[in-house]
Amino acid sequence: VDSLFFLLLQVLNEKKLQEVDSLWQEFETPEKANKIVKLKHFEKFQDTTEALAASTALVEGKLSKNLKKILKKIVAKDAHEQLAVADAKLGGVIKEKLNLSCIHSPMVTELMRGIRSQIEGLITGLPSREMTAMCLGLAHSLSRYKLKFSPDKVDTMIIQAISLLDDLDKELNNYIMRCREWYGWHFPELGKIITDNLAYCKCVRKVGDRSNFASSDVSDILPEEIEEEVKAAAEISMGTEVSEEDINNIIYLCDQVIEISEYRTQLYDYLKNRMMAIAPNLTVMVGELVGARLIAHAGSLLNLAKHPASTVQLLGAEKALFRALKTKRDTPKFGLIYHASLVGQSNTKNKGKISRMLAAKTALTVRYDALGEDTSAEMGAENRLKVETRLRILEERGMRRISGTGKALARTDKYQNKSEVKVFDPSGDSTLPAVPKKRKIQEVEEHDKEAAVKAKKFKAETQGE
Repeated sequence: VDSLFFLLLQVLNEKKLQEVDSLWQEFETPEKANKIVKLKHFEKFQDTTEALAASTALVEGKLSKNLKKILKKIVAKDAHEQLAVADAKLGGVIKEKLNLSCIHSPMVTELMRGIRSQIEGLITGLPSREMTAMCLGLAHSLSRYKLKFSPDKVDTMIIQAISLLDDLDKELNNYIMRCREWYGWHFPELGKIITDNLAYCKCVRKVGDRSNFASSDVSDILPEEIEEEVKAAAEISMGTEVSEEDINNIIYLCDQVIEISEYRTQLYDYLKNRMMAIAPNLTVMVGELVGARLIAHAGSLLNLAKHPASTVQLLGAEKALFRALKTKRDTPKFGLIYHASLVGQSNTKNKGKISRMLAAKTALTVRYDALGEDTSAEMGAENRLKVETRLRILEERGMRRISGTGKALARTDKYQNKSEVKVFDPSGDSTLPAVPKKRKIQEVEEHDKEAAVKAKKFKAETQGE
């Protein structure tokens, strides 16, 4: 098949085909090519749709209706001839349905390559410009068919949405911090009383100057007890006085924070819906935010499906991994998957095991979402249940003991403190002999007498000498 017609050629010189390595030389010019093959049958398609259907059938190794009609005519005339096919699967189908002998070999591949290079010389009366235009049109149609374009399966929207969500979070944090610091000069006590950022900005936008809190009603924003506390703090505030222009600029900033917060909520709902449409099983396993970040990090849902479970487990921790390999330290146990709810539920000791099992099940669900035709989330729910069961077993393992008959729960007896209070023994602190600090008077007198006797003896001995 080529562009908008079926083409059947007959080989004239079969001996030349045996020399596979030098076969390309026979197709260097149209004249040489016409000596090897000649046109036997030419079948034109009615339109591009018919050409696309025939091309798709050939790509998938199937026999289209038009090709079947042409080959039936050949079988009626030249049943003893062999048909050279570039696709062995298609040759098997033709042989099975039409009982026509087919051949597929490296020689056929080289022959097909030569025919494509000189197709314009083998068919007369067809301008090269029209041939190029037809080939391009069919190529575009075939590519669109292969992609099976569906707006519901476009993961680019998810990548853009999660990136925008992260950017909005950063901007919101900066804006809120600036708003609290700016208004804090005027009413510093408000920041400690109202911890919710959105409520803080709504309150500032509605009231403005702190002197207006006494007469303003903010019960639709704050609970009653907090409202009373704010009004009491406003009367004795230590903040500085600011002009009306300053208050207006702070209110403009509060408007921006509230608008961005509302848009962030809307964007999060959009991302949740897109994730459930494109990757429902992945969303059930790890949640929409973690799933979207995994898709964005891999580049697309199909790229993520190609990753093994070990790579999915460490996506987002590449820097730490290569640093650990370089310094010969312990490699990280998790990357982006650490933020999944199942990993967060486990204790520190079991986080590595749960992340490994969760990554394995996540890899399965991603492949099911990317390559499967079913759009239900049943598989993801089943795998999540398995991981939750495994997590429960690991958490309870510390409370179990293994007996001769099987596993039984350990009995917890009442705690009794049996520790004894020990007194510190200072005798072991020094290795010097213990000498009392104060000696008795008698011991001192005896020591003096002994010293006097020894001195007299020494003096007598020296005089005798």
